Amino acid sequence: MPLIPLLSLRIPAAALAIGLACATALAAPAEPESCRTVRLATPGWTDIDATNSVASLLLKALGYQPSVATLSVPMAYLGLRNGQVDAFLGNWMPAQSQLVEPLLAQQQVELLGVNLPQARFTLAVPAYVDVKSFADLAARGDQFGRRIYGIEAGAPANALIRQMIERNAYGLGGWKLVESSDTGLLAQLDHEVRDRKPMVFLAWEPHVMNSRHAIRYLSGGEAYFGPDTGAASVRTVSRRGYRTACANAGRLLSQLSFSVALENELIAAQARRDQAPEAAARRVLQAPAQQPLLRRWLEGVQARDGRDGWAAVQGALSAP
Repeated sequence: MPLIPLLSLRIPAAALAIGLACATALAAPAEPESCRTVRLATPGWTDIDATNSVASLLLKALGYQPSVATLSVPMAYLGLRNGQVDAFLGNWMPAQSQLVEPLLAQQQVELLGVNLPQARFTLAVPAYVDVKSFADLAARGDQFGRRIYGIEAGAPANALIRQMIERNAYGLGGWKLVESSDTGLLAQLDHEVRDRKPMVFLAWEPHVMNSRHAIRYLSGGEAYFGPDTGAASVRTVSRRGYRTACANAGRLLSQLSFSVALENELIAAQARRDQAPEAAARRVLQAPAQQPLLRRWLEGVQARDGRDGWAAVQGALSAP
């Protein structure tokens, strides 16, 4: 049978279009349409807003529609359990152990991965206050007004502080927990530091408080905040079955892993330019230094239309 030169073939335009459409369909992620919307949650903390902004930016570039709901930590877990939230990037450990471990054990939520391995979360004071440990606080109760400033009502960290007070741990019986928001706590710290007054408060990194003020994390709180002066990790958890049902989006969320330095940069970019979190994330991720990290995040990830995920994100980041 004689060979037919390739250039002599005449493929009808309609057949060619059908073939290309089929190839695109084969390449596209095998996800149902219900996966297009990705429902995330935030307690309103600047660090989780920063990581959600990165996730949202990447998801949009890949053709998804991210939606972020502001919920207290207990409500975020309720949303995951009920299937109303797809993923939560704010599982601070060990502070949230009592909330999340029963859900994991009963397979009501699933662990996607650790997104911040070297965080910190415990009580702190301004560096000009001569207090170094939890055990030093009771003797200085009058100076502190016997108040410990926490975060929003319902937060697991507040529950830990309340337990300390109720159990008279470290001689703190009779002290008062002052609940506030992330921004309210920072405003209170700004006020006290301006007047060089003593204050004991819940502190964590990454957070703008670490760059705005010189603070000292207190030692000796291992029984409540874990070892190594509150060493912590932050994990990503999802609703049951999310990684199986929405494999492509689930893969991206499971591969997102940050550093304290990067999250601080994201938070600072937002504050410095008074930008929305997603605009700040875009500016930070455009830097050449972040490209290797982007590649790791996008390994094996596709856009919903079947394009290579890396190419889709680069196109979105370079667009005017």
